[in-house]
Amino acid sequence: MRFSVRLIQHLGSPRDIINLGILADKAGFDQAWFPSDKFMYNAWSIMAALAENTNNIVVGANGTEPYAISPGEIAVFMATLDHLSQGRVAIGFGMHTEKMVNWLGYETSDRLQRIREAVELMRRVWCGDNAKFDGEVYHWSDQCYLRFEAFRERIPIYISGFAHDDLELSGELGDGSLPMVTPPESAKLMTRRILKGVRKAGKSRDDFDVCGCAWFSISESGKGTQTDTLKDILAYFGHYMDEEALATIGLSRAHFSETQRLVDAGDYGGARAAVTPEMMKLAVVGSPKEAIAKIEMLAEAGVTQVSIGGPLGPDPGEAIRLIGEQVIPYFR
Repeated sequence: MRFSVRLIQHLGSPRDIINLGILADKAGFDQAWFPSDKFMYNAWSIMAALAENTNNIVVGANGTEPYAISPGEIAVFMATLDHLSQGRVAIGFGMHTEKMVNWLGYETSDRLQRIREAVELMRRVWCGDNAKFDGEVYHWSDQCYLRFEAFRERIPIYISGFAHDDLELSGELGDGSLPMVTPPESAKLMTRRILKGVRKAGKSRDDFDVCGCAWFSISESGKGTQTDTLKDILAYFGHYMDEEALATIGLSRAHFSETQRLVDAGDYGGARAAVTPEMMKLAVVGSPKEAIAKIEMLAEAGVTQVSIGGPLGPDPGEAIRLIGEQVIPYFR
């Protein structure tokens, strides 16, 4: 099992997030992911800063999508940061939801073909090829090629997905996949969809990384972990979750209708107060020992990297230390 930390805006200022990433590097985490959520901190800025201030950890943006940002721009940024970090970058490409893209006026019915073509184009660029292309979505001229030599010809692409076909596509196209495993009980459902795509492409399961994104709130005693920050995350993102995933713990999107209404109205305090104990089951909440039990569940379901996100704990820095000292060594 590999470990990554998912550092979200709710954890503090951009400088706070970079400092947490530095702690994660020292604690033995393999990767740090930064969600590319609309109108929140820019993932690219923070991952570049973290790469410059660490030695080992791989940095990546999770949920970089091909509507608001051109795959050409993504490819050049990643190739540049790959040089700066000496090969410590990955890209989470695709969407965990259509809704944030819809905010910008984009209609996303072509998302699978768009992702398919964009992945091909980015890989062509990194290989140094002329990426002249005339597809269903993208039409590039013969001037689309990298004006410098890439540090690596293949930067790992993890495909983000939220629906059945997105997850299957992630297995088919990606070097890895970034499914939400919220709740952890839904992990088997997600990996089954992803591995269908892996088999379809004739790839080896051993070479494919299923990076399950979960919400964690951990403390030494396991007490005081149901923080306001966790409630804020559940209230804001709960209604985006997969219906079948929610059903594994007896919930549905309808249970989040009130929190969604309050968030949409800008009443974040009211949304937080509307979070129920049942909603807390979307996250891993408790002590390091309890976290280990949930991560074992993820491993049995086929997850090969666990992405620890959300509030991390009442004290995020302390949670990173505890995971580095008690959880990561258990699995290694």
